[in-house]
Amino acid sequence: MEVKHPNTSFSASRSEAAEPVNELPRAVLRPNDYLLLDGAWRFAIDADDRGLQDQWCLGHSYAVTAHWPGSVEEHIAQAHEQLNATGWQDKVVAWYEREFTLPARSESANRSMIQLTFGACGYETRVWLNGHPLRTIEDEAVHFGEYTSFSYELPEEYLRPVNRLTVRIADTMDAEIPRGKQESHVYKRGGIWYHTYTGPVRSVWLETVERNRLRSRVGVVSIVEDRLVRFSLTTRIHDPGDYVLRLQVFAPGETTPIATSDYPLRLSVGQKQQRVVLDLENAQLWSPENPIRYKLVAQLIDQDGYAAQIETHFGLRKIEARGRYIYLNNEPIYLDGILYQPGTATFEEMQRHMLAMKELGCNLVRVHIAGIDPRIYNLADELGLLLWVEVPSTHVSTALSRENHRAELLRMVALIGTHPSVVIWSLYNEDWGAQDIATNPETRQYIMDMYHYMQLAHPQFLVVDNDGWQHVSFEGRLKSDLLTAHLYTPDLERWNELLNRLSAGELSDVAAFPLVVGDPFFYRRQVPFVISEWGGFGFADYGGPAESSERTDRIRQFKQALRQHDIAGDIYTQATNIEDERNGLIDPKTGELTVPAGLLNSRDFYPAVSRQNAKTPGRNGQSTET
Repeated sequence: MEVKHPNTSFSASRSEAAEPVNELPRAVLRPNDYLLLDGAWRFAIDADDRGLQDQWCLGHSYAVTAHWPGSVEEHIAQAHEQLNATGWQDKVVAWYEREFTLPARSESANRSMIQLTFGACGYETRVWLNGHPLRTIEDEAVHFGEYTSFSYELPEEYLRPVNRLTVRIADTMDAEIPRGKQESHVYKRGGIWYHTYTGPVRSVWLETVERNRLRSRVGVVSIVEDRLVRFSLTTRIHDPGDYVLRLQVFAPGETTPIATSDYPLRLSVGQKQQRVVLDLENAQLWSPENPIRYKLVAQLIDQDGYAAQIETHFGLRKIEARGRYIYLNNEPIYLDGILYQPGTATFEEMQRHMLAMKELGCNLVRVHIAGIDPRIYNLADELGLLLWVEVPSTHVSTALSRENHRAELLRMVALIGTHPSVVIWSLYNEDWGAQDIATNPETRQYIMDMYHYMQLAHPQFLVVDNDGWQHVSFEGRLKSDLLTAHLYTPDLERWNELLNRLSAGELSDVAAFPLVVGDPFFYRRQVPFVISEWGGFGFADYGGPAESSERTDRIRQFKQALRQHDIAGDIYTQATNIEDERNGLIDPKTGELTVPAGLLNSRDFYPAVSRQNAKTPGRNGQSTET
């Protein structure tokens, strides 16, 4: 079968000879060109929420402009339309509009279509094209969520030489939607709770895509013992028929594939996920010391030999919780981690932060209940930084909050499954959104269900049920791959006391709440113990030294105490200052360290583990304690 080069693109765009640069907030690339719609948009606040009833989508007089990407909050301030002295406190509705000229395409509508993608926008987003309402590829009239991308295929019959794009964005202080640490009706601004930052927070762009193609979602599960890699890809089909899925894998810097395979598929109209397996027998394993990545080129080829292509990078690695240790690629690893809350940092600032965290000696970054620019995952892959990611939390525990939490988790994991750097997921943090975890069997059942789902569907990750305390036990089995605790004390003597009690198996009266709820659980080092938050020195509510030199000495003392115990890792709070939390070790703008380089690196003191134990294979990416 002759395979034609994928050539669906805008005919007048950047030079084909130019080196491809990933400017878009996504990890999976297409060889097609795109048109960024960032910049000035017309903007209006719909204070009385009359825009839908008055059909602003058909025409409205906008008095001001706003820059996309940005936030509703800053756009309100720039337009001098403050709702009150402290900003909006219940609900905000904003409308954005702009025109774009229809780009000339290199392929006809029989082969291609124009796709509109929002990098992230929310919490509720509605879109109109020339006054016609659009539905997402998932067939949503309203897209809910504000942390992940979503797309629209623009109907040919709606397109004009010059087109008007209208977007309505609505958000509330509703505690039942995933908010992370943004304020809500339950948790008000101040201390560890931050200003809202919502609306058009990431880029929006147009691109031509094939009518029958692979979506930009790739899951990767590697079995390191036999070098088999399982790829999950998603097809999007408008013309049913017989297709060939072709995978090619390239080593770094090479133009000849080291592995290739074809998979014939009969596909019907719609969207479908397909898992296939490829043998990479001689491939090297990804690790912080050797962050080697391979390039995957995936093509969906129709009966005429026309190929729709995507490409991404991936790495082979295995993460496992086995007994009291965490293993990476069947070798024990100690997690020297740091808590990271990027807030409103730009991608360039996040790059500087990541480099600084590496300089501090960290091998793991815990990205704390926030939606971030997906390019940060690629950056961690390249740098060899392990990532612990979390679902932005709701602020109350109800059936609806759990439904919203599940939807957010599924959206996030669909877009992050490619990256070898992502090794740990938290479902909840400190029972925010699961406050009744100790008393409500329905809450515990939901957490157990999602833990089991992640084990089965995404075995490449470790999963923590509720980080910090109140982990779920069912029949004495922990429904978390790690037993974690948040310990904040500035006193070294108290710190040693807490570590001694934890090592002795005491699970009550050590953290703010009991470490395990549900059925009795008896800790005998059968699951790795991680102190997943500690320090916070400089933040008034946590105490401890604020001066850099004294903080440095205290951190060294606390780290030394940690390494005297059977603990699998620790995470210092935190990387940079953010709002009221003044406890960072890195300048948020410049990325410069305020403490000595290497301060958080304690891996040279990892206790000896027998080579036999280190080599014993277990289930890929899953704890032996279930």
